[in-house]
Amino acid sequence: MLFPPAVVRGIGDGTVTLAFRRWEVPRVRPGGRQRTAAGVVAFDAVEVVDRGELTDDEARAAGFKGLDELLAFIDRRANGTIYRIRLRLAGPDPRVGLRDSVPDPDQLAEIERRLARLDRASRHGPWTEAVLRAIDHEPGVRAAELAAAFDRERLAFKLDVRKLKELGLTESLPRGYRLSARGRAVLGVLDGRAGSR
Repeated sequence: MLFPPAVVRGIGDGTVTLAFRRWEVPRVRPGGRQRTAAGVVAFDAVEVVDRGELTDDEARAAGFKGLDELLAFIDRRANGTIYRIRLRLAGPDPRVGLRDSVPDPDQLAEIERRLARLDRASRHGPWTEAVLRAIDHEPGVRAAELAAAFDRERLAFKLDVRKLKELGLTESLPRGYRLSARGRAVLGVLDGRAGSR
């Protein structure tokens, strides 16, 4: 689910506890989780609701000024069922703590194994070390520019960078990316290996 920044802040401070969407089929399920800028959001319930049952209080709990604003949002999509999603902040994004931690030797070995696995699974050849180096060399460069330097399509490139982010090696900036402390440590090990060859 996409949340506007103001709603993400509301989820983070506990003032937003509901979301409403009109979907053909539910896109989240009870017990599901999603990472946001505020942290991990838990979806506690996903319920069908009739448009006429919605209230001002529910609209405000979803981050809207009132019922009219909520209905205008829901009515942007003409077809589908209206779902009420009960949600809460479940905790911080685990990648935040991960990217600030410097891995020990066992963790470094595991990260190297996972990078090698990503390289082997790639249809465009080994890429992980080259992308880490490019981000380190040019932090804050837009994904489209980095992708072009690798002769890659932007969205596919961003998916690859997201895989590095899952490992805690990169972090997103308002524009582009940078290496995390964890990413710099991994690159340092790779540099050391290259220097000893």
